[in-house]
Amino acid sequence: MIRVSENIKYLRKRNGYTQEQLAELVGIKRSLIGAYEEGRADPRLNNLVKMAEIFEVSLDALINKDVSEVQSQDVAIDGNGSMTSKLRILSITVDKNERENIEFVPQKASAGYLNGFADPEYIEELPKFNLPNLPRNATYRAFEIQGDSMLPILPGTIIIGKYVESLIDVANGRTYVLVTKKEGVVYKRVFNYIAERDKLFLVSDNKIYQPYDISPSEVMEIWEAKAYISLQFPEPDKSKEMTFSQLTDIVFDLRAEVVKIKDTMDR
Repeated sequence: MIRVSENIKYLRKRNGYTQEQLAELVGIKRSLIGAYEEGRADPRLNNLVKMAEIFEVSLDALINKDVSEVQSQDVAIDGNGSMTSKLRILSITVDKNERENIEFVPQKASAGYLNGFADPEYIEELPKFNLPNLPRNATYRAFEIQGDSMLPILPGTIIIGKYVESLIDVANGRTYVLVTKKEGVVYKRVFNYIAERDKLFLVSDNKIYQPYDISPSEVMEIWEAKAYISLQFPEPDKSKEMTFSQLTDIVFDLRAEVVKIKDTMDR
């Protein structure tokens, strides 16, 4: 079962599991996963069924097809033609300890990402890094944004997004990086009207840009913004800045309070 062994190894890495983690999910020993992947043993039917459920592929695909050719924009469609299930399969990379990397998509690579986001070889070539304080129970990717539509987030800022498996899970008012068929990679505040109108409503924080809506079928990937990296600090809100005299008054007030407290303690 050569195809099965290749598919198990590919899907395990694609989903970010170690052999030990996959073995625990299936309920077998880690050594058996290794034997499956190397073609030294054929999985029992019940184990194949479990792995198909874990990887969210059909049993037929796991056994007979090259799952590496499945595109991540392939989604389930309900009776009304709406996208209802997961945006999968996602290409990822892992470090030497089999922990997921954060792949970085710079501005100049955005156009190429539209064609290569589902290609493991393309993803492998992207720059990679890790952040120690991000939860490990998710997949992250970094995108360098362009334009001023999301001020005070400045052009050139790197947005680190958490992969969202289903558009149904998009929360109103949060910011997301969307990989779309027509507009490419965009960073917007999103409002979810899929249930009511089969649309996502995209809003810029910079109010000179008009909001607009897109169909779920236009979205190939979506990443919820969780952190950002920037070499430029946002400018302060001038309307809320304190004058020098106001700061001086605050210092004098604090000094007076300290003196009063000290006098009370001396008594």
